[in-house]
Amino acid sequence: MSDGATLGWVRAAVSAAVARRRSDDPNPDDPFRGLYITDDQVDGLLTGAHPGGVSVGAPGALDERLGGLTRSFGLDDLDLTLLVVALAPDLDPRFERLYGYLHDDVTRRRASCGLALELCGVGVAGRGRLDPAGPLVDGSLLLVEEDDRPFLTRSLRVPDRVAWHLLGDDTPDPVLRGLLAPPVVADLPDAEMVTRAVAAGSRLIHLRERIGAAGVSLAVEGLARAGLPAVVLDLHRFDAGADGPAVAAAAVREARLRGGGLIAGPVDTLAERSLPALRALADGPCPVVLTGARPWDPAWSDEVPLVLQAPVLDTEARGELWCRALNGSHPGGPADEDPARFAVHFRLAPEQVARAARAARQTAAADGRPVGPADVQAGARAQNAAGLERLARRIEPRAGWSDLVLPATVLAQLTELTGRVRHRDLVLDQWGMAAGATKGRGITALFAGDSGTGKTLSAEVVAGDLGLDLYVIDLSTVIDKYVGETEKNLDRIFAEADRVNGVLLFDEADALFGKRSDVKDAHDRYANVEVAYLLQRMESFDGLAILTTNLRANVDEAFTRRLDAVVDFPLPEEDDRLRLWALHLRPALPRTDDVDLDFLARSFRLSGGNIRNIAVGAAYLAAAETRPVAMADLVRATDAEYRKLGHLCLESEFGPWFALLEVNR
Repeated sequence: MSDGATLGWVRAAVSAAVARRRSDDPNPDDPFRGLYITDDQVDGLLTGAHPGGVSVGAPGALDERLGGLTRSFGLDDLDLTLLVVALAPDLDPRFERLYGYLHDDVTRRRASCGLALELCGVGVAGRGRLDPAGPLVDGSLLLVEEDDRPFLTRSLRVPDRVAWHLLGDDTPDPVLRGLLAPPVVADLPDAEMVTRAVAAGSRLIHLRERIGAAGVSLAVEGLARAGLPAVVLDLHRFDAGADGPAVAAAAVREARLRGGGLIAGPVDTLAERSLPALRALADGPCPVVLTGARPWDPAWSDEVPLVLQAPVLDTEARGELWCRALNGSHPGGPADEDPARFAVHFRLAPEQVARAARAARQTAAADGRPVGPADVQAGARAQNAAGLERLARRIEPRAGWSDLVLPATVLAQLTELTGRVRHRDLVLDQWGMAAGATKGRGITALFAGDSGTGKTLSAEVVAGDLGLDLYVIDLSTVIDKYVGETEKNLDRIFAEADRVNGVLLFDEADALFGKRSDVKDAHDRYANVEVAYLLQRMESFDGLAILTTNLRANVDEAFTRRLDAVVDFPLPEEDDRLRLWALHLRPALPRTDDVDLDFLARSFRLSGGNIRNIAVGAAYLAAAETRPVAMADLVRATDAEYRKLGHLCLESEFGPWFALLEVNR
């Protein structure tokens, strides 16, 4: 349709509306028209039809919705009548002019408190139904506006969300759209606890949960079995700058409009950002389920909650969720592969599994291929909270087992470590090996060895094999000279680490995990307190933590007793050094025929990190002259690495190449 045709249509519609208006107006030429309403106009409004009314759907639909409010909000007949009086201008614009006539003020287009009570036939005696503690105002079904006016002349307004609900529209309140999360249904046997609690009259339930616990799905399923729909709030998205109590009131009203219950979590987040909002949620007069890791704080509500422990899904349940999320809705998914094999060690809640599967499908669709294991793992990693990245350096592993040059015994220990992570649920839960244990479910390993022997690279390979990200703790953000600050920094790190699926790496850990000493001054006393606190926090950590140290003897013995694995990284022998030289002198690197890897491996007792530095240094020497890497470049780079390490360059080591060093000096 052209612009001219569109404007022509508008002109025609306006012309028709003007004609209708003039036909109802006995004096269209009155210069004061619109500033007052005549008796004839009122009679016409009361007897004539008006095309501008809002449709309320099927016959009886409004009555049905009003009946639902009666049950959910505890309204009586007078409450319903007051609500309809206030709602009338939103349904039919004729009531705006009629209310203006009754107010003797055409600008007062909504019913006042006094007029509404008069129309209901109760007069001033019924003003208590419009009290802030009454069900209409307290339930946010009715707003009493213009507080500066005397009470009886204050305007009544039905919030848009309530008006649209009564008209049959269940679109959520705009203030909640960023917080609402789609419920993910999972068949959980423990959901019956929530169902029984709601049936017994428990209004407030607190579900304690660890990372990966199915608290939200448990609550959704429990309410569904009780016949109650659920409104789910993701409090991670709560804006600290928003009007918290108003948002909470809208959420409670949303649940009551739907005749259901409210589920919100994690409650820890809201406790830090807006305690009044948390209290408003907890005090809501509908079934409320709050989820979170923190224990219940009586400051959150005067109501005494029922506290339950949310279960963590076992391997089989997570596998079923993955299969349903992938194969059930995406025909290109890995039908002949078990997704649980790639995601069993990811501690994800059902709603996180659903989001991870969606991310995996999107990645695969963008590449035009079916979903693969790497997509599943990438989608699962995408569910990690971002808070830990502010305290640690995240590394997306790229190295694999083929990049490691280590003795067979060390490789076997690393393989056993990954097996502990993969089969933790089977051993601890299904086989019952966690019974009676006070230690947490986390796994801690110590990698000890000289610098450059492959400790950090091995941690990256372990993380990559498990499909996890590696988080390297920056010690400069942890250690603090002020008393108590180091413990606070550590607590923040572990609190964020508990929210992610990743491998935690404390590099040069003896700076934090060092031996406790005899107390000779105040510094020793507080240093020992830091170590003791760290011992306790490591006990409760639920993930995989790897500590590295160049001096194993410096690590406190109490840590060693609590470690699940200790892996010693020796300096490489000649055969391993030969493999390292071949590995770091990449196939794409051009080199001359005089490069003697056997000589390099036999002559120089270096770690893998040193060999890599030499290979890179030699490449730069050759690149500066735009030629292949020669043996002379490797010798000169080795000399530079020796001097950096403080080693003497001996003729017995450099052999026939020693003269080259003399010439360069």
